[in-house]
Amino acid sequence: MPHDAIRTSIEGDIATILLDRAEKRNALSLPMWIALGEAFAAASANTALRAVIVRGAGEEAFCAGADIAAFATERGTPEREAVYGRELHGAFHAIRTCLHPTIAACSGWTMGGGCGIATMCDFRVGSPATRVGIPARNLGIFYAYDEIDPIMQIVGHAVAAEILIEGRVFTGEEALAKGLLSRLVADGTVHAEAEALARRIAQGSPLSARFHKRALQQLRGELPITEADRQAEGSFAYTQDFTNAARAFVEKRKPVFEGK
Repeated sequence: MPHDAIRTSIEGDIATILLDRAEKRNALSLPMWIALGEAFAAASANTALRAVIVRGAGEEAFCAGADIAAFATERGTPEREAVYGRELHGAFHAIRTCLHPTIAACSGWTMGGGCGIATMCDFRVGSPATRVGIPARNLGIFYAYDEIDPIMQIVGHAVAAEILIEGRVFTGEEALAKGLLSRLVADGTVHAEAEALARRIAQGSPLSARFHKRALQQLRGELPITEADRQAEGSFAYTQDFTNAARAFVEKRKPVFEGK
């Protein structure tokens, strides 16, 4: 379900998924949630990519969460809630299970579902102007287990309780200290740092990045460790990338990784 406010651009081996609704602080309607999940699924299926950035339009907000004004038509009945919950879960699942390293450029308001999107990503870049929180208590809504889990994995029980029960909204500095942000940069430079981070990741071995991303998820208990994973663990020496990188090291030059 394409949507004008969810746009993917690809530059080389880096994809950027843009939430383009600045007038609403990039809040997401149900069709936008569906399109966001599809955008991440498409990026994950593109093995030529090496990193994926998700960002909001403008500097004021990464994403203010779900479009509450649309709840009157999108939610409110058991049937609508079932559809909304299914599609929301699908979007978060597509982000969390993306094959490639994912980076959330958390410029400004990163609230509710926006915080959810960010915590599904591997890296979260913010600035002092970033504001992170989940105002669920103010709406009388519940976050699903699969939405709470990455928050717990990142910040632990005590901070998760501050976010979900107390309703704390953290400044950029506080979010960094709590682990909600991976790094803090100057105001106005969040998008540039996210792009620079993606380029640094893309310079490394995509096979290594993908294996380590999956391994981190497995060791957190999110995914099972299969026999195929164990075999992959010991097969790096047989990859073309490893052979080329070892030769480049001996020859004192930068390796070129092809993902093979």
